[in-house]
Amino acid sequence: MPKPTIVLVHGAWADGSSWNAVAPELQGQGYTVLAPPNLLRGVPIDAPYVSSFIAQRTSGPVVLVGHSYGGFVITNAATEGGDVKALVFVDAFIPEVGETTFQILGGSGSALDVPDPTTVLDLIGYPGAPEGDVDAYLKPATVHDAFAQDLPEADRAVIAATQRPITLAANTTPSAVAAWKTLPSWAVVGTEDKVIPPATQRSMAERAGATISEVGASHVSMVSHPEAAIEAILAAVAAV
Repeated sequence: MPKPTIVLVHGAWADGSSWNAVAPELQGQGYTVLAPPNLLRGVPIDAPYVSSFIAQRTSGPVVLVGHSYGGFVITNAATEGGDVKALVFVDAFIPEVGETTFQILGGSGSALDVPDPTTVLDLIGYPGAPEGDVDAYLKPATVHDAFAQDLPEADRAVIAATQRPITLAANTTPSAVAAWKTLPSWAVVGTEDKVIPPATQRSMAERAGATISEVGASHVSMVSHPEAAIEAILAAVAAV
């Protein structure tokens, strides 16, 4: 059986470079690794894009990996294109059908679950936006204190400067598919995560029947402690 292709889907406020500490190790072990853009416009746009990418860019088995909001996307994309055999969630949302990211974070203690979102996010209009929608950027202080607090200060500053926004609508759009109900799953839980608190990550992972591992890291554990993500991905690969 051919080695599976590993497809890495980034989350909000990020791009494919968020996997730069993970991809080389996997490539060095002979795996084809792809890190497509996640458009961050909302699951009705983002999931079909990833499905289409997998269908056209891969042949043979795929291990599909998602970070943060990327977990929301892969949950909806995995059964719609290509031959996805396993899911890996890294500090990620693992939604049930009908859930939204804001619902999942409500009451969780997340740094983003605040009465006034403008205290943690900069909300900016974008051309062609549906009525009322805006782009959400993390305030620099949110990056430094809650998103990537275990990275060197210079790295946090780069994240704040280069982040890609996610639409507010993406966080209020319900999940339509729960691919984890039919595919084996692995989950890496960052125990210092202030964006998706570890208890919330763990409850979603347990509901999905995922094989759970923990790492003492922030929301961007694949940057600060990439070995945890690599181990989970390789475990999924071995099971495939």
